[in-house]
Amino acid sequence: MEWFKTSLVDEKVVVFDPLRRQWVSLTPEEQVRQKMLYFLVETRKVAAGLIAVEYSIKVNNLPKRADIVVFNKLGEPQMIVECKAESVPITEKVLDQAIRYYSGLKVKYLTLTNGKTMFCYKVENGKLEAITEFPF
Repeated sequence: MEWFKTSLVDEKVVVFDPLRRQWVSLTPEEQVRQKMLYFLVETRKVAAGLIAVEYSIKVNNLPKRADIVVFNKLGEPQMIVECKAESVPITEKVLDQAIRYYSGLKVKYLTLTNGKTMFCYKVENGKLEAITEFPF
């Protein structure tokens, strides 16, 4: 897979997302998302076909989009990854957002990152537990 290929379109920098197979605006958050996708596919060897980017979910009947959702081979969602720009600190508010997405998907893991910091949580019996190792 070719990563981090950029171009200039209408005076805006865009990056080619090899998973979505399309050019997207290279916002600070997208930069972090692309780094995380690279980490998942190239470093952690998660099959690209098991990853959804900007995955649509319903939360309290409202449409939302999770940055990254990782599925198992049975097609069941396993992890939500919430990406923020490097300038955005990972706070309780970011965790609350991921928990809302969890309410729509019921995954085993939540990961929060701003590209500099990463927090991983395991959800067991409805309880959130911080974990020190990336789960995949």
